[in-house]
Amino acid sequence: MDRRFFLKTTGITLASFGLMSAAPNFLHQFANAQTLTDRRGKKKILITIFQRGAVDGLNMVVPYGDGEYYDLRSNIAIPKPGATDGAVDLDGHFGLHPQLKPFEAIWKNKQMAIVHSVGSPDNTRSHFDAQDYMESATPGNKGTSDGWLSRVLQTSQTKTDSAFRAVAMTQQTPRSFLGKYPTIAMSNLADFSIKAGIYTKSVQGGFEDIYQQNAKDSLGETGRDTFEAVNYLKKANPSQFKPENGAVYPNTQFGRSLMQIAQLVKADVGLEIAFTDTGNEIKWDTHANEGGARGQLAGYFRDFGASIAALVTDLGKRMDDVVILTMSEFGRTARQNGTGGTDHGHGNAMFVIGNSIKGGKVYGDWKGLKNDQLNEGRDLAVTTDFRDVFGEIAVRHLGNKNLDKIFPGYAGGMTKFKGFLG
Repeated sequence: MDRRFFLKTTGITLASFGLMSAAPNFLHQFANAQTLTDRRGKKKILITIFQRGAVDGLNMVVPYGDGEYYDLRSNIAIPKPGATDGAVDLDGHFGLHPQLKPFEAIWKNKQMAIVHSVGSPDNTRSHFDAQDYMESATPGNKGTSDGWLSRVLQTSQTKTDSAFRAVAMTQQTPRSFLGKYPTIAMSNLADFSIKAGIYTKSVQGGFEDIYQQNAKDSLGETGRDTFEAVNYLKKANPSQFKPENGAVYPNTQFGRSLMQIAQLVKADVGLEIAFTDTGNEIKWDTHANEGGARGQLAGYFRDFGASIAALVTDLGKRMDDVVILTMSEFGRTARQNGTGGTDHGHGNAMFVIGNSIKGGKVYGDWKGLKNDQLNEGRDLAVTTDFRDVFGEIAVRHLGNKNLDKIFPGYAGGMTKFKGFLG
């Protein structure tokens, strides 16, 4: 096909491409690609969502049954269930922030499990370090070059993997995906970049410049593979899949990201692991004017809850093979500060959602909020290592038992936590 004609007729606008110094071979089968289900049997899908900025887990999953909670948060505590703007009751001790009410039906259907007091064994209060440790899954070690999801992919790859096996709906490749395994990053379905291995300088002029690169980088082959990748996605046409089952996504960056992940799931392009975040890295960093049932944090929860609930509704029966996992780098202080907010803390809460999980339960060892029960007298203590949660999903959902390679230097994994998939 004439290149100029292709560029004019695809209707796809490309971002810059990060290209390997050696010709990639992971796109070679697009022309005659089959779906992942056809090639490898029915596969599971993991959708990971990062709440960057350290969400206040104590106002997200509210321990209203712990009297200390109200003593520590006189102005920002969420009222008990039954009161005006009260928490959505879960089990008589924990409740959801009222703006997360869209989760109530998911919880009652036992499609949702919560892991509380979960986090990193490293006590850093640095957003940058804590996010790095969580995405590399090597707390305290800044020297890890690849991300935990990349290692999941590396240790289970086959010659028939789809190039769309790992997709991040983000502008840049997330730390979780960095590594030798090729992944795709896109801010929307009409604008994606391929990132893998060692990068050459990004091509600024699109396909025309790709073909003009000299042979020493083998970019001619890269260009052809890239054409095929774009064309394959165009043929699959994920945008034709509209929300189903009455699902309505919020018209927000996060809502649109989840809707497009659902479209990729339905398009059968071979998606196995999807990643996105909630946007704006300071969103959850509520040092001041956090609010309680209403206010700043409530607005963020409104988008978060409605978007994820829409994804679950949209996927419907497909949730049999999908698990959604949410995470944040650390929690926030148990006691509110002098400006009506909370500062950097330690333990937090994760949501795990799917039809195959043992839902309707809050997992984890809840120590309490008394001064001698708190980490350093100020934060919710971590009683479940986040790698135990990741490990359970890797083994019991994705079927990858290579925990020693996925979590190097960690002897816990499945031996310490058998919960929502156990």
